[in-house]
Amino acid sequence: MKYCLWVVILVTVGCSSNRYFIVRHAEKIIMTKDSANMMANNPPLSEAGKERAFVLRDELKGKHIGYIFSTNTLRTISTVQPLNELKKNRQIQLYSPAKDSLLPFINRLKAISKGNVLIAGHSNTVDDIVNALCGEVKIPGDLKESEYDKLFIVKRKGKKMVFEQKKYGHPSSSGK
Repeated sequence: MKYCLWVVILVTVGCSSNRYFIVRHAEKIIMTKDSANMMANNPPLSEAGKERAFVLRDELKGKHIGYIFSTNTLRTISTVQPLNELKKNRQIQLYSPAKDSLLPFINRLKAISKGNVLIAGHSNTVDDIVNALCGEVKIPGDLKESEYDKLFIVKRKGKKMVFEQKKYGHPSSSGK
């Protein structure tokens, strides 16, 4: 009987799995000459972006998201805010998108053993996060400036990482 209990415990611990959902922020307002000075580095979401943020919420609301991470920009925070509002008493945790902060951030993510994780990043950081979590190149480079509809999923299965890519919401517009 004790042997069976130990086997169950070892299998349960060894088969720990959680998922990391990684997205680029939703569509941002396109800057004009007048607005460029005001919000050059921190534009808010456009109407299409706000809609995409709610689609993301609906896509992930049943996925047991225990942690939400975002860079400290209006567009990333606004992308995850609708889901965060469903998760009462949760706080969006901020992280730095700087290259020298990536390894400590990835180690922090990998230390999460319970609950799924949503991470909102940028066109030039999503690939770095996914590839670092997977331990190999899954996304060969930065996302195109016009790509907003990709949802990357990295699932931990024991010590192995399994990668999946999906699309969500309306297809991204092309040509920008």
